[in-house]
Formats: sequence, C-alpha cells, structure tokens
Amino acid sequence: MLRVFILCAERLHTEDDDVSDAYCRVVYEGSKKKTKVIKNNINPVWNEGFEWDLKGIPLDSGAELHLVVKDHEKMGRNSLQVSYIPPPGMTPFFQPPPQPEAREKPVELDTVTGTRCLQISVELSYQTQNSPSLYVVVLGTAPVHAGGLVRVRVIEGRQLPGINIKPVVKVTVGGQSKRTRIRKGNNPVFDETFFLNFFESPSDLFDEPIFITVTISRKYSFSHNALFPLGHAFLRKWLLLSDPDDLSAGAKGYLKVSLFVLAAGDEAPVDKKEGVVDKEDIEGNLLRPAGLTLRGAIFTLKVFRAEDLPQMDDAFMDGMRQVLGFDSNRKNLVDPLVEVNFAGKTMCSKIMEKNANPQWNQSLAMPIRFPSMCEKMRVRVLDWDRASHNDVIGTAHLCMSKISAPGGAIDGETLISTVDDSLGFLPTFGPCYVNLYGSLREFTAFNDPHEALNLGKGEGVAYRGRVLMELSTKLVDTVQASVEDITNDDLLVVQKFMRKRKYSLFASFYSATLLQDVDDAIQFEVSIGNYGNKFDYTCLPLASTTQFSRAVFDGCHYYYLPWGNVKPVVVLSSEWEDVRPRIEALNMILAMVDRLESNLKEVQLELKSGSDLEDVELKVVNLLDQVIADCRVELPLLDDWSCVTQLDRALRHLRLNNLQQIEEAATALKHGPATDLSTVLDQAEDWALRLHTMAEEPQNSLPGRLVGDLDAHLAEEVSGHCGKHCGELQTVFLKYPQGGSGDSKLPAQIRVKVWFGLAADVKHFNQFAEGKLSVFAETYENQTKLALVGSWGTTGLTYPRFSDVTGRVKLPKESFKPSPGWSWAGEWVISPEKTMLYDTDAGHMSFTEEVFENQMRLPGGQWIGMPEGYTDVNGEKAVPKDEVECPPGWVWSDEEWSEDLNRAVDDQGWEYGLTIPPDRRPKAWVPAEKMYHTNRRRRWIRLRRRDMQKMEALKKQRPDEAEREGWEYASLFGWRFHLKPRKTDSFRRRRWRCRMEPLEKTGPAAIFALECSLGSVTEDKSDEKSVTATFGVNRPTISCLFHSGTRYHLRCYLYQARELLAMDKDSFSDSYAIVSFLHQSQKTVTVRNTLNPTWDQTLIFYEVEVFGDADVTERSPPNIVVELYDQDTYGADEFMGRCVCQPSTTPSPRLAWYPIRMGDRSAGELLAAFELIRREKPAVHHIPGQEPKDSDLPNPPPQREPNVYMVPQGIKPVLQRTAVEILAWGVRNLKNFQLASVTSPSLQVECGGIMVQSCVIRSTKKKPNFDINTLFIDVRLPCEELYMPPIILKIIDNRQFGRKPVVGQCTIRNLEDYQEVVQTPRDDVLIDIDDKEPLITSQVGSVTYQPANRLINQSIKQQEEEVMDWWSKFYASTGETNKCGNYLEKGCDKLQVYDRPLEKIEGFERLSDFCQTFKLYRGRNQDEGEDPSIVGEFKGMFKIYSLPEDPSTSAPPRQFRQLPSNSIEECLVRVYIIQATGLQPKDSNGKCDPYVKISLGNKSINDHDNYLPCTLDPVFGKLFELSCSLPVEKDLRIQLYDYDMLTKDEKIGETVIDLENRFLSRYGACCGLPQSYCLSGVNRWRDQLKPSQLLVRLCERRYYRRPVYKQDRVFFRGREYTAGEREPPNPHLGPLVERLSLLILRRQGLVPEHVETRALLSPLQPDMEQGRLQLWVDVFPKSQGPPGPPFNITPRKAKKFYLRCIIWNTSDVILDDVSLTGEKMSDIYIKGWLHGHEDHKQKTDVHYRSLGGEGNFNWRFLFPFHYLPAEQLCTIDRKEHFWSLDKNEMKVPPKITIQIWDNDKFSFDDYLGCLEMDLHHMQRPAKSPEKCTLDILSQGQDKLVSLFQQKTVKGWWPCVCDSNGEKIIAGKVEMSLEIVSEQEQDERPAGQGRDEPNMNPHLEDPQRPETSFLWFSSPYKTLKYILWGRYKFLILLFILLFFLFLFIGVFLYSFPNYAAMKMVGPFSGPAKGTK
Repeated sequence: MLRVFILCAERLHTEDDDVSDAYCRVVYEGSKKKTKVIKNNINPVWNEGFEWDLKGIPLDSGAELHLVVKDHEKMGRNSLQVSYIPPPGMTPFFQPPPQPEAREKPVELDTVTGTRCLQISVELSYQTQNSPSLYVVVLGTAPVHAGGLVRVRVIEGRQLPGINIKPVVKVTVGGQSKRTRIRKGNNPVFDETFFLNFFESPSDLFDEPIFITVTISRKYSFSHNALFPLGHAFLRKWLLLSDPDDLSAGAKGYLKVSLFVLAAGDEAPVDKKEGVVDKEDIEGNLLRPAGLTLRGAIFTLKVFRAEDLPQMDDAFMDGMRQVLGFDSNRKNLVDPLVEVNFAGKTMCSKIMEKNANPQWNQSLAMPIRFPSMCEKMRVRVLDWDRASHNDVIGTAHLCMSKISAPGGAIDGETLISTVDDSLGFLPTFGPCYVNLYGSLREFTAFNDPHEALNLGKGEGVAYRGRVLMELSTKLVDTVQASVEDITNDDLLVVQKFMRKRKYSLFASFYSATLLQDVDDAIQFEVSIGNYGNKFDYTCLPLASTTQFSRAVFDGCHYYYLPWGNVKPVVVLSSEWEDVRPRIEALNMILAMVDRLESNLKEVQLELKSGSDLEDVELKVVNLLDQVIADCRVELPLLDDWSCVTQLDRALRHLRLNNLQQIEEAATALKHGPATDLSTVLDQAEDWALRLHTMAEEPQNSLPGRLVGDLDAHLAEEVSGHCGKHCGELQTVFLKYPQGGSGDSKLPAQIRVKVWFGLAADVKHFNQFAEGKLSVFAETYENQTKLALVGSWGTTGLTYPRFSDVTGRVKLPKESFKPSPGWSWAGEWVISPEKTMLYDTDAGHMSFTEEVFENQMRLPGGQWIGMPEGYTDVNGEKAVPKDEVECPPGWVWSDEEWSEDLNRAVDDQGWEYGLTIPPDRRPKAWVPAEKMYHTNRRRRWIRLRRRDMQKMEALKKQRPDEAEREGWEYASLFGWRFHLKPRKTDSFRRRRWRCRMEPLEKTGPAAIFALECSLGSVTEDKSDEKSVTATFGVNRPTISCLFHSGTRYHLRCYLYQARELLAMDKDSFSDSYAIVSFLHQSQKTVTVRNTLNPTWDQTLIFYEVEVFGDADVTERSPPNIVVELYDQDTYGADEFMGRCVCQPSTTPSPRLAWYPIRMGDRSAGELLAAFELIRREKPAVHHIPGQEPKDSDLPNPPPQREPNVYMVPQGIKPVLQRTAVEILAWGVRNLKNFQLASVTSPSLQVECGGIMVQSCVIRSTKKKPNFDINTLFIDVRLPCEELYMPPIILKIIDNRQFGRKPVVGQCTIRNLEDYQEVVQTPRDDVLIDIDDKEPLITSQVGSVTYQPANRLINQSIKQQEEEVMDWWSKFYASTGETNKCGNYLEKGCDKLQVYDRPLEKIEGFERLSDFCQTFKLYRGRNQDEGEDPSIVGEFKGMFKIYSLPEDPSTSAPPRQFRQLPSNSIEECLVRVYIIQATGLQPKDSNGKCDPYVKISLGNKSINDHDNYLPCTLDPVFGKLFELSCSLPVEKDLRIQLYDYDMLTKDEKIGETVIDLENRFLSRYGACCGLPQSYCLSGVNRWRDQLKPSQLLVRLCERRYYRRPVYKQDRVFFRGREYTAGEREPPNPHLGPLVERLSLLILRRQGLVPEHVETRALLSPLQPDMEQGRLQLWVDVFPKSQGPPGPPFNITPRKAKKFYLRCIIWNTSDVILDDVSLTGEKMSDIYIKGWLHGHEDHKQKTDVHYRSLGGEGNFNWRFLFPFHYLPAEQLCTIDRKEHFWSLDKNEMKVPPKITIQIWDNDKFSFDDYLGCLEMDLHHMQRPAKSPEKCTLDILSQGQDKLVSLFQQKTVKGWWPCVCDSNGEKIIAGKVEMSLEIVSEQEQDERPAGQGRDEPNMNPHLEDPQRPETSFLWFSSPYKTLKYILWGRYKFLILLFILLFFLFLFIGVFLYSFPNYAAMKMVGPFSGPAKGTK
C-alpha cells in the first residue's frame, strides 16, 4: 500500500496577486487524486491522506509521484501554482513543517537515508518576496503513526448577549479552523463535532492553543492551551466567554463543549448525548481549576538585562569572507529583543542594536483571565533582522504550576503578607536569571542544523546566554496591555540580585571509552556558562580542556584513550549569583526522596522474596522512622539572605506545610491502629511523589555543566551541586546534539569525578581528592631535516622554534611566568606525551601493512614506474614494499606481499586514473583501463601479527639514547607523530615541561588558584588577530597521578536473549553480543537465524585495572555495556540494541533479564549475570589459560570449543523434564511469498533446542487446517518461570524441487499463561458412556406443556408491538428510560450493552479459549515505531506441564482430547448493525453520509442506496444475512463508507470480527443467551437449539454428567433447580423444562444476549479511532438445522399527529397603543407554532380596538407533526440549504409557542408576550381569567400534565414578558389543545381558522363588540363609534357656534353698507327734490 499525506503549503501567490483558493493534485501511475479546496488562504492546511493499493508489488526505484498545487477558479482554467516530482528512489521520511518562526527561510531538499518519510519543501520564484512552499509526506508501505487527533464537540450556548442574534462558533487549532452552522437565539443548541488531524509530535501539538470564538455582531472568545495529556479530555464543560478586546467587561455568556486530544491507540471517552437541561449548574461545571472563580488579572514581566548572548548576524557574509580568503570579522553582535508568549498572546520588548549584553529595563504588562488553563509562559530572546526573519537565540519556559500554588490543598496558617492568598500564591518569579540553551555557539556560515533546539524543542546542547527578569501577578478589574520603562528606584532594588560570588569547578577524567572511528587526536572541554568555552573570548582563560590524546584500539571493537595512571584534570572558576539556600533546600529534599525510595525498594524486595512478616514490619518501621526524622529537619532559613524573593518565601512555606503533613501522617501510621501493609506502601509512594514535586527549583540561575568532546561536538549535562553526585565518580554517556540513546554509535562513555562549590568552600574539596595532582607548563621544540645535509636543525623551519602543540603560536620558555600564588618547582625537562604517540596498530593483535605501487603511461602507451614509485593511500611518498621492516614485537604472518584483489580493480590489481593539472595525482580511480588514463596504481598488502614472547622481552629492554631524547617524528607537520624515526620523516619535535607548585601548602585545593595564562605571548604586534587568537593558549595542564590501580577480573555470563529485532529479510537475525568494560571489549559467538539466541557463553576479562578508591569501586562498580549486532555477509553489521548492566561483586550471581533498548523502544531482553572479582595477584597479561597454579581466581568454566567457555552450572538455570503439547489447528490469511502464493504450508515448533514438525496442509484454499492437530515435545526447561525460553513458530512452505522457505515466524514469550497443573479428573466431570437414562416424559411432552401460553390474545400482542419493540429493550438496557416507554414496568428482558468488543470482555478469555490466534511476521524490522509486516495467522494452543524425571514412570494424560471436527463447516451469519457514534467527518459541512458495506470471504453486501445523510451518529437498524464456510471465510469485515454523489465514496473506518474464534469458543459466542425462553413477542427465542439441547452439548464439551429432569425441577451437578415463585406473569414464556435449562446455562458463564461496541479504524490512521459501531453477530451452523426467526431492529418510524389549538379568548392584554381620541387600546392577534416548525407559523385574525385587553377569536390552529411515542420527541425532516439533495432529520421535544402581538398598519407589529409549553410537561390551566396568575408557570413536576395522555386540555394560561428585568403578565389566553392521530383527523376532520370543514367543534364567528374594527377601512363606523359616541356635545356645540359665527360674520360684513345706505339714501333724496 502506498500512502501519501498532503499536509500543508505555505506562501502561495497567484500570478494576479489575488489570494489563492488552493488545492493539491497527486498523480501516481496515471491515477489522480485531489484534495479539497481551501478558499482565500495563502497557507492552506489540507491534512488529507490518499492511498494506492500496490497489490503486494514493492515500489520500483524509479517510481514517480507528481504533485501539483493549483488555484481553483470558478470560471476559466485553474492556474498552476506549484508542481513537484520527488526524485526516484528517494527514501521517504517525515518531519512536520517547522514552526512559524522558522518558516520563511528556504528549506533545502535533503534526503536522509535510513529514515522513514521525507519533508519536501519546493521553492518557486515569482516576482514576490516570499516564495511558496508545499509540504508533502510520502509514506511507503509502512503504517503511519500520526501525531494526534483533536476532537471538539460544541454542544450549546447560554446567555449570549443581544436581541434576535444568529451566533456561529469557530474553533481554531494549529492553523486549522472549523465553523458550526448558524443558529438563532440567545441559548442556541449546536451539537456539532469537529475532528482535526495533526501529524506533529505530541510535544509540538501541546504548544498549540485551542481558540473557540463565538461570533454574533462582535467576537467573544475563549482560548485554551492543549495542556491535557494525550488521551485525556474535558467532557461537557462550560466555557466562560469574554471579549478579547476588553477582558474587564466580564462574562459574555457560556458555551458548553467537549474536548478530546487522542494519540494513536487511545480510546476516546464516551461523551453521552444527554438532553438539554434547562436548569443546569453552569458555574459548578466551568472549565477552570477547581474551586476558583475567573478574574481579570495582569502579568507584569519585568525584563532587565541579558548576558553572554552569542553572535548571530552576517553569518553568510562572514562565511563568504572565509571562503574567499579575507579576514573574517567574528565580532558581529546581536540585535536582541525579548518575546513573551502566553495563552495565545504575544508581547515584545524594544530592540537593542549591536549589543551582546543588552539592558532593556522594560516592564511588559499582559492582561489575562486568571486562573488560566495555560501552563507554560514562553520567553524567547530573538535576534532582530532587517532583511529576513528574526533568528531565535534561545527559548525558556516558566511553568505556572511551579511558580504558583492554588491554595486550599494545604492546611496551615497564613502564608506571608506579600502573597495574595494565605493557602496559595499567585504566579511570581524572581528577580532571577533564566538560562537559555540551544544549538552550538560556534559560528557557522550555513543554516544551523540544530536550530530546533533554540526553539525549545529537545534538550539544548550549549549555553546561549541568560536573561534577568521578574514576574508578578495582580488581580485587577480593568486591564490593558502596555510596555513601559522601569523606574530608577526599581532598578536600584534589583542591583542586590546581581551580586556575584566566585565558584570553582573541578573535573577529573578517569576513563574515556567506547570511542568509534576516531582518526584524530581528542580533547575534552568542560564549561559552565561561557567560562571554559574555547570559542568564547569574553572570559578569562582557564584550564578547561584536557590534553590531546590519540585513541587506541581495545582489541575487539572500540577505541579508548590510553591515559594509564595519569588522568587529565580540568579546573575552572566562574562567577554567579549566590543561590546556596535554594540549592541546600533542594539537595535536602532530594536526599529525603532517595532515602525514602531506597527504603521502599527494600520493603518491596522483602515482600517479593517472601520473607517473614516480622522482618517486613521491621523494615516498614525503619522506613517510617526515617521519614519522621527527615521531615523534622529544618529547611535553610531565608532571613539572613539578601537575595530572597517572594517565590523563595512562598515555596519554603509550602514545603514546610507539606513536610509537616507527611510527618503527622507517618506518626499516625506508626503509633495509630493496625493498618494494612498495602495502605502503608501506597501512602509511602504518595509521599515520594509529593517530595518529588517539592524538589523542583524554578529559580536556579546556575547554568548546567557541559562536558564537550571537541572532536565530535558532543554535549552532556552533569548534575551535582554539593548534592549526591558531588565529588563522586560517575559514568556519563555522551550523545550527539538532537541524538537519542538509540544511535548505533555512542560518541563516548566517560568516567568523571566532578566537584562544584563556592570558592570560599574549596577547603572542603580536599576530602574528595584522589591521587596526586600535578601542574605543568609545556612547550614544544620543533626541528626540520635539512634537505642536502640530512641532519636536523631549525634552518628552513616555517614554524616557531618553540610553539604550542598546534605549532602556530610562538611559546619560548622565557615567556612563561607562573600564576599568582604559584612558583616553578625545578627546571624544564623533556617529557614526551605518550598518549599521542601510539601507532595505528596499537591494541591490535594482527595488522595489515599496505603500500601502493604507482605507474605512469608514456605517450606510446607503455606503462613505466614513477619517481614516487611507492606511496600511501593519500599519495604521499612511502618506503618501497621490499624495504618495509616488521616492527619489534611483531612477526610476518604472510610470507610475501600480495596484490589486494578484493577491491574495484582489474585481474592484476590495478586501478586507473586521469591527472588533471594542477593536481599531481588523479582524484578518482576506476577498474577498467581507457586510452586517456595517465596513471595507475595497485595496493600491496602483508599481514603481521603480535608475538607475545617478543613483546614481553621488549618490555624488559631499556630505552635507547634516541628515545631518551624524547623526539617524535612525522613526514609533514600536522600528520600523526611516531616515536621511531623513518626514512620519510622530515619534521620532528619534543615536549618540554616544567612543574609548578603552590606557595602555600593548602593541599589539593591549591589548584583552584590557577587562573589566567602563564605569562604573555610574544607575537608580531602587526597581527590584529594576535590578542584574540592566542589569548590563553599557554594555559597550564593539570594531571592526577595514581601510583597504582586496583586489579579486577570480570566474568560475563551471557545465557540467552529473547524477542530481538528482525534485521534480515528472512525475518531473523544472526546475532552476537559485544561486551565492553572500561577499555576492554569482547564478543560472543554468532547464533544464526533466530530472534531468541542462546549463547550459553562466559566472556572472561582476565585483568582490568581500575583507578580510584577500591571501596567506592566495589560499592558502585563501572558499568558494563552490552551491544547486540546482526552479522551480515555483505556490508557492515547492523546495530540491534544496547543495555547497560551493573556487575556484582558477590560470588555466583543470579541470572537476570536486562532490557535491551534501541532509542526509545524496546528491542528485546538479555539474560545474563556479571561477576567482578578483585585480584590480589597479577595475571599473565592477556594470555588466556596461562594462569599460575596458585591463582586467586575461581576455576574456569567448561569449554564448549577452544576459548569458548560455557556458563557454569551454579549460575545456569536448573532444568526439569517438561511436556509441551501443541494444538496446531491451522493457518489463515497467508500472504504471497516471492510473488507466489503459499499453498502447502507446514509448521515447525522449537522450544528449548528441541524441534518438532507438523504434517503438510495439501491446499490452504480448500482446507487451511492441519489433518493431525496435536504435536508433542519432551524437553528440559528451567524450573523458574523467570528463565523460561520462548516457543518459536515457523511456517514453512513446501514448494517444488525441495524448496522449503520460511514464510512467517512468531515468538511466544509468556509461557506461564499456558502452564497447567495436571490433576486426575474427578468423577462428577467424567461422562458415563453407558448412562443412557431416558429423559422423563415431561421433557418429551414439553410441546403440550402449558397450552394456555400459546393462546395469546392477538389484540394484546398488537398493542404491545405498538408500544414495545426491540428498541424499547435496547434503550431499557442502556438506561435511556425516557425512550423505552413502560417496557421496564412490564418486567421484560434486558440485554447486555458492552462498551467494547465482545472479545475484550473479562471472563470470556478473548474468545480464544479453544485456540489462540498468533500473528506471523516476515521481513526485517523497519524504523522506529514500526513492526515487521504481518503475513498471516496461526491458529493453535499450547499446554505445558512437568513430566516425571524417570522416563519409565507413566506420564499424565494428554490435554488435547476429544477435539471438535476440523472439517469445513457451512454457516449462516446474521449481522445486526444498530448504530454508530462519533464518526469522523468526511464532508465540508463537518458531517458525513454513512452507509454499511459488509464482506465475508468473496461475498459482500453494499447498502449504498440506503445511506443516511448529514450525520455523525447514524442509527442504521439493519439486519444483513450471509452464508460462509468456516474456517476458509472467517474474517467478517464491516466497513462504513461516506456517500458522495460525484466523487468516489470515502471509507470512514472498518472493523474485523474473527467468526472462527466465536464458533470454536466454549463460551457459546455464536448466539447470546437471553434472560428468558419466549416463544413469541419481542424476546422470541432465536437460536437453532432449545436450551435443553444446548445444555446437553455443554455437558459433552466440558465432561459433565447430563442433567436429570423431574416434574418441575432439574438436578445438575449436585444442585436442584426449580421454577421461581416470583416469575412475572408473561404470556410469551415457553415450557418450564426449557426455562430451567436456560437458568442453568446462564449460570455457566456463557455469553449473554448482548450488543457490542467496536472501534472503527482507518488504514490512513491505523491506530486512531474513527468512530464506534454498535452491533451483534449470530452464527448458525447449517448442520444443526434452521435458525430461529430474526429480530426486527428497523429504526422507529415517527407517526403523524395533529395538534388542534383553538384560541377562544384573551384577557388582560397589555394595551400598547393610544387611539386618536387618547384611549389606551390594542389591536390583538395571536401567533403560534411548534418548535422546529418555525416556517409554518399560524396567526389568528385581529381583534381591533380592544379597550380592556379582551379579545374574542374562536380560531383554530392546526399543526401537523411527526412524533415518536416511545422517545417522546418530534422528528423534523428539513433540507439544510435549498440546493441540498437530502433532508436532515432532527429530533426536538414537542413544544408549542403562543405569542400575543399588537397589530400596526404603518409600522412593525409590537410583540406583547409569550407562552412556551412542553406538551409532555404542560402547566395546568386556570378555569377562569381571574385565577390565571404567574404561579401557573412555576408549578411543581407533580402538577404538570401530558397532553399525549390527556388528549385534550382547555383553560386559561398567562403570557409573560420582561419589564425592567422582572416577568409580568402580558395577557391571558383561553385555549383548548387537542392531539389527534392521522386516522382520527380523517374520521373527525377540522379546518384551519374557521375554514371548512368547520367542525369538531364548530367555531362560530367571534362575538366582538361593534367598536372592534379597523378605522382605516371603516370611516362611517369610525364617525359613529369613535367620534359621535364620545364627542357628540362638542360636535353640537361646534355646529351651533359655527352658525353663530357665520351669522355674526355675515352681519359684520353687510351691516356697514346697509347703515350707510340708510343714512345717505341715494335713491330717495334727489328724486324728490327734482320733482
């Protein structure tokens, strides 16, 4: 199977600079797959996996995988963004994408061999700054161990702020986001589950915060760091939501969630789907530390200064200068800033440019909600970069649990006034320095390979500076983030915390062993901080490095440094803060823990060894006395210490309280009443745990001590500050940076003694010193050979005459001056450094001399000799082979020189090359000659071996004159020097030393006064580099001289190993062990083709000299390292694991199992013992067997072959005669071997060296069982279970032409599981064959017994079926009583609902009681975390029991008798699939559309058409029937798929059930036993056989006597069974005989009727649960007749009902409007709907102008709904979107909402009040409006009524509304509610409103007053009823006044004219006058 995981991409940019909608397409051999589209994201995270079935064919080395990332376009073609093809043959290996800080840098394509997946980062250049990169994981056929799965279930929200809101929840973890659907209301129910997959390590994943954001109109969020360990969870917890921009604003509502973090193999806890509870204690279930309320708080982090920061900038430019030969400026400084991160918030200090010791003096205030769920505060120092991303200098973490205490846990008086709480304290820290560790400080020109260490991932290997800071916490109401400068007063206070004291460090190196592949000289460096660091020029020069030494071969495998009795010593002084009180308290508590744990171990050992109770009690009393004495010791006082901090005082108070409590508890246990021993031990373990927790000092500002091997850049921390390791000799394994203990090569093992303390206390050092310390100054005198004369001199010397060891720095004797307080002791003397002068053959017993013969070609093509005729491998001139002399003490093994033909050469040994000027010799050589070749060479070799007699004679010789002169010679300076001159030498030197002694005789402590260089260095002043490059070169060398060591003799008894890793392709290993003890190592013989080798070999180390105190050595002897290797014919031997053992100094030690580790995983176990014997007499050195007669050693063990000693009898396990019986049933599912199927396998079983073979299976396809099923081995096995060897199974395929390859193997280790104590069978168990007692007539006539039971009333049956179905039984069994109706009240059967698979239930022996299934493996072990591939299964069983030692004594009877038939059995299989829960979402909406697919052998059933849309918890309720042939088709595979309309359906997960195990098990797993025997009804008997027949079969199988049946009772195995008196009356029950038989069967421990829960697993995430499936399986053999009728488990279908709600009247409705005439009134109407049917709201007509709040309606609401009576829930089918294909089913409680509204024509209607009622729990109505009060809404549970039982209810109910935070009555509604079924609706129809058919009852038009009308549409009525009625007098007065004013107006208008006419009389006067 090829699996490809597409994780994420970064910095994707489109050509049009738009934000991309990216997806990735993967193409393998023409098959295309693509990921989902991530919209609007330049850093998309897909986290998707694809797989291709390779059909068993391995990947071709040229196979290609095409990866294309495209930008999705809705119109037009999708545009290409990134394309990548991994190179063929690439070894896949995986590393998660780097953290954001490191993401911007270009990641180079790198292939690491031997690892598993490959991170590929592809850089593409567009015209943008940041180029995109794509992260892909390519996996081979091995399974993936995914990092983790975060599962978040958002359940519901409460009290969200706002009106008519539509909230949505967004969950963000590690760059992945998920959103819920939009809901409505302030208390929304979401109930959605999100799955987020991560492919990161758990440590990286736990740094990721979880952000949960609820978006309404603004965001309210909750952020939470994933601090819970893998596999842990928070179930149904309330989160307090707060405004991220204003933390002081308080709670913004609550959100209920469940959070899980699961790793591979973890089981998710069951998260029950409970109903929504209205009155839930939210505060009591908040997610926060127990007993605390969340408050606003502010973290104030004061960052003062930093020291010793490394240089970071311009690394590339500096490297370029070095490459081009310019002077490199190594003094570039950093631009540091501090970044603080906590709970997702980040703050930064200012940037200090070009400053390695910056002083920020800033205070960073960070607002938080306290107490926070986040554990770690991350403090990072960054190097600011103008152009690129900031570099991380170092990372430190402050753990909240270590710098704060919750309080309440400890009983005690008030803490201190400065801390907030008397029983706990808020986070507080410092002022104190925090040390930064990370990658190596050395200046590199390229990317730092260990940059992850700077990010805080992994153990830092170098000190990278320290930061002085202080943290304080204040609880405040209003908080705001700020960065401020610290005042000068605060800076003065901090000065006292920076006061330094001088410390001294001494380290003496006793040995350096286990070195490998060492070519150059080695020295060790010890540094603390920057003190002693050779690469740091800021500190004084110190004697921090050992002398250079060359490694010597130990004769077997490793190299060691030959220090002999002169041990190198390192001394350095440094200055740090005084932290003595902290360290003293820490060491005191650690000493208490050590004493308590050692005493506890002694008690447990006494218990294990079965000692007398009195001895155990004495040990326990001793333990309690020690605890009481320890707890009474006073911790150091802090009053006199000037540097005490708040945290110091708080921790001391906390520790004192804890110690007091422990002391009281121990005293109570000692003097109190008698207590159980286990309770005391549990209590002691609890104390040790508490003391461990107390023994943590967060304010230890001293850096760790680092020991570095400068040759290989190694680092290891050594603990010991006047603690248990102080001045003690200890063994330290060095390790590579970022390397684990699983590296096949250890850099070195060193034994070192370290002492560290204040300089004022160095006088105490004298008691720890061993040997004689000597101090020397040293310089080297150099000479060269004059070319013409051939004599030695300084003429032509290119180096200084006197120099340091490198020859570069001038060091004349006159320039040396002793350190202050020291003087010269004597003259300069010649003293060669012997450890540098060992030849390459040192330590070897045989050695191959080599020399190369060179020739050149003439232009004519002829080969001739060259001037440099003979050279070494590097081409340097060498002595001709005939002139090479055999060194003294050696003899030639080969008579003559011979050509080396075992290389890439031609048949004469020549290899050819081409010289390209200016080179003088070819760079590469090939074996085939071409015309253009100019040179050729061949290698001559000759073997020599060491001659022991000559070596002994050489030791007695006196050194000659030349040796006494002390010269050492070399061909060129810088090459390896040797002691004897050779012809090719052109350079020589000798070492001069001058001893120094202290002026004051203070003993060994005087060496701490050695400081500074020994005087000035004379150098050319013009050289700028002289000061820095030579500062401290002439440091003194210190040695520790031992006159003699203690001689020891070591015997290593290696007996056997078990369960080793398979390193060869044939599934086995050819293993041998290398045992190393100090500077010697030996190896065992090789045991071939086994994973459980038995060496039975003793390795003897005749003489090992150990220096140091002999008593200390015997108390804690040096470690023995045993390493196992697999021997390979071709290539290097492979490393298989390592174990570290302690030798025993007692004679005849016991064998013990030692764990073998390879990295972090187990690689087997080694059974061995090691005996260390002190020698009084010297041995003949290294000559085995030549011991003197009066030797002080025990006799040597017997030899198996020359020089191979066996394990002696006293140590070897005691053996006894044992029988191993094997039930070889058959093999299953064998995979192909070498492309051919395995058809004729046989079994080979091996145990204790004896092997037995089974018969051959003729054809696995026809019958995979063995014809002869039992095998027997008579073998001698150890009496003690501890030493039992494993049983090894091998399956061999018998192929044509006699080929018999091993196609699979298995190792069975725990043999005690199969051990039997053979007893003589008892009488009542035997079957009496002649006992044919007939069953009595009552059994024969059982069919006619109780005839009344069969005449069951059909109507009762039908009625029962309506209410009671199988689901009632299921819900009654799961405890969901609200869904099972009255099933329990009727006393019907329940079934067992198991929360795990049936085979994991206790009591059923995993259903493998008859035969177990053993996985067969093949092939070598892959990389870490992976098993060899499983290639099949073996079905079988073992019985092991002891046999009498005398073979003539009769053996016990065989255990495997009367086996069932092993032929093919035809069966009918019924699979009942009930439901699934917690499925992994597969669709973009966070849901999936699951359906079931079942396969069994070649048959499969695909239920594709009946998929269930949009659900993660589908209820299937399906029965599938298949037939099969066991055991050929034994694996029932149940798969769940996600239906997709357009694309291929995705597999959600699958589970596999072994049907054969169920069929063969004696626990009756084929068909579970019900509680009663019923002939009809829900619990009808479904098995093939009746209970009485099943009981007879059980007796035959278990060798019991058959039952005896009497009239109403049964006798079985000495007991009488009768019918119970209190059997509930059940009309379905069968005959009494069968019921009694069933009662007996149920007491035999058989499988009951059950439902099992199985985890669904996916091949993409093999160990990660994808959901759970509930089901059960029945298996019926066809030979036993037809099975009973199947159960009907079809899911319940909701029935259609109608709710008729008649609104009669309203009363006392709030009058919300004011009429034109000023009257208060309302235009009332009623609105109503059922929950979930908000789209079908119904309204009455409007009662206009209600002046008194009364309304008359006579209006009928008719609500159709679907209802499940058994569950009392309504179901709603609704499409999520209008484009959705399928409807989603929701279940909601049946609730009705009635609202009163005021109608408005020209504005929105006004809401007046509301009534909400659950139809199952309705409030009783009032009979009249006067009695209708608010009390009705607060009725008790006993007064509530169910409308479904009452059918109809009528009365008055109050509608309420909020007014100033209080509930008031907004009106009263009279209505009648009636529920009718669909059938009744047809029989008694009723229309909506008052529409036809207006009947049942008939609704008259409402009798509303004439004043009820709409004024806008009835003007006449408006005049009549509104105006006239109220204003008629005003109207009459108005008319009267109108006419009056009209008359007056007319009068005023006409009167002047009239009066004038009267007065003037124009028409009367003149006429008369004229006349």
